[in-house]
Amino acid sequence: MERLRAAVLGATGMVGQRFITILDKHPWFEVTVVAASPRSEGKTYEEAVGDRWKMDVPMPEAVKNLKVMNVNDVEKVAAQVDMCFSAVDMTKDEIRAIEEAYAKTETPVVSNNSAHRWTPDVPMIVPEINPEHADVIEFQKKRLGTTKGFIAVKPNCSIQAYAPVLTAWKEFEPYEVVVSTYQAISGAGKTFKDWPEMVGNIIPYIGGEEEKSEKEPLRIWGHIENGVIVPAEGPVITSQCIRVPVLNGHTASVFVKLKKKAEKEVLIDRMVNFSGEPQRLKLPSAPSQFIQYLTEDNRPQVALDVDYEGGMGISVGRLREDTVYDWKFVGLAHNTLRGAAGGAVLCAELLKAKGFIESK
Repeated sequence: MERLRAAVLGATGMVGQRFITILDKHPWFEVTVVAASPRSEGKTYEEAVGDRWKMDVPMPEAVKNLKVMNVNDVEKVAAQVDMCFSAVDMTKDEIRAIEEAYAKTETPVVSNNSAHRWTPDVPMIVPEINPEHADVIEFQKKRLGTTKGFIAVKPNCSIQAYAPVLTAWKEFEPYEVVVSTYQAISGAGKTFKDWPEMVGNIIPYIGGEEEKSEKEPLRIWGHIENGVIVPAEGPVITSQCIRVPVLNGHTASVFVKLKKKAEKEVLIDRMVNFSGEPQRLKLPSAPSQFIQYLTEDNRPQVALDVDYEGGMGISVGRLREDTVYDWKFVGLAHNTLRGAAGGAVLCAELLKAKGFIESK
């Protein structure tokens, strides 16, 4: 199969770098264009990144000598590719404008950014949970005046550690959820070298994160009506989000009330057997088992479990009855793989499999 030509927009940043490493030798997509801010234009990718390579694997040989293009040269970049992965670092208004500009060149954009997550006709997809939201793309194309170009986004990284579990328990009708997330520094695009003040430290605030943690799951669980995504009305979620001295991996401590009673064994069964379109379609980045349940009292742990299923699976443990809520558990997801670039690549695979992304 001939691979589709992909551009990584914002290729020099941390999420851009993660896209580059995930897409190296990908069976369906090939990075043929790297685009970044004007200051990197004309340099090789290796020169433009310099000493700012933040991945724990070496820079892929295939991209080292690619000449960096100016991300603002929309027509020029779009003419050379079949689709774009977006990780641009701009203001929300600028991101909305540039992603839409790319879409209007008939180039599908799969974005890691939050700017379009609440654009009513832009699907925000976790492929195992709401693949049907891709159907809203037809309405979006009408608005944009395109036949092939559109924008799709993936949700916030922190919700990946608990939204899949609540989805697996849908039949028991979760209606009230309290979640505290303990979030890795790579979620802020940092390493310990860049952010030494995080060593041995906790910061009890991450800008905008609590609102995303409470609202974005409702959009994922929503439905399409009159050409837009209408968010679900429940469950009610309240959250606190805390930055912790961990490089990769967002942990969530979750308390949940269910309208319908369920035994612990049944809840575990629903989690470990929960799967979706990526598993049925055997998409290249899909975990064969989406959610694993760990029985040991001291799991999941970032050090032991963050790379489960290549960082694309969710690890859950400590499910037990609660004295105030019905149940409580701890979830863990890799924030830059499942939660960011990897989730966007899986989304692109789903959209390709459904016929939304094809060669120009």
